[in-house]
Amino acid sequence: MIKQTKNQMLMLAAIASIGLSATSAFAADVVVDGKGETPYVIDGRNVVARSGYDLCWRTGYWTPAAAGTAMAGEFPAGCACDSDIVPKDKCVKMAAAPAPTPAAPMPKPTAEKIKLSADALFDFDKAVLKSDGMAKLDELASKSKAVKLEVILAVGHTDRLGSDAYNQKLSERRAAAVKTYLVSKGVEANRVYTEGKGEKQPVTGDKCNTVKNRKALIECLQPDRRVEVEVIGSK
Repeated sequence: MIKQTKNQMLMLAAIASIGLSATSAFAADVVVDGKGETPYVIDGRNVVARSGYDLCWRTGYWTPAAAGTAMAGEFPAGCACDSDIVPKDKCVKMAAAPAPTPAAPMPKPTAEKIKLSADALFDFDKAVLKSDGMAKLDELASKSKAVKLEVILAVGHTDRLGSDAYNQKLSERRAAAVKTYLVSKGVEANRVYTEGKGEKQPVTGDKCNTVKNRKALIECLQPDRRVEVEVIGSK
């Protein structure tokens, strides 16, 4: 009897020296990621080895902290092997955060395109603003202050009289004159973009093709000599 008791005590001591977890909450295989030092004995499949009593075998690297950090899927391995040691909150799947409330839609920019006759703004073949043209631009600058201004586009055009190169430069100078005046009325310079189209986009079509008298032709082509100003902003 004494000898049998002594053998049992030696067996318990041997088991204690190897190390067994005190509890096992799950009978299913516990598969760890196998990275770093694992606090539990694992086989070639990274499955934690268990005793005949379904207890997880611990290694010499085992500590309470290691049991809570060595991962087996989305939870620490200790959730299955040492559930009485690992904090409960580490073993519970956290509820998904509520979806953010969608932001209120931004107001869509509104655009107002205004066509200004170049003859009202400038004399024929000139890029100096006339008084009538200034009055129209004063009205435009006032309108731009009533919106959250995004940009003002000023595009100059000419008729077909003269060379392409000359008309291109003339259209650019007229658009630049419009910008300069608008800036003088308080519009931010970086909000005004200018472009010259020269004679490339006439609006008269072929209606003036049969006009031979130059003065009459200049008058007929008047709609082509224009500056188109587009104000883009939101209210």
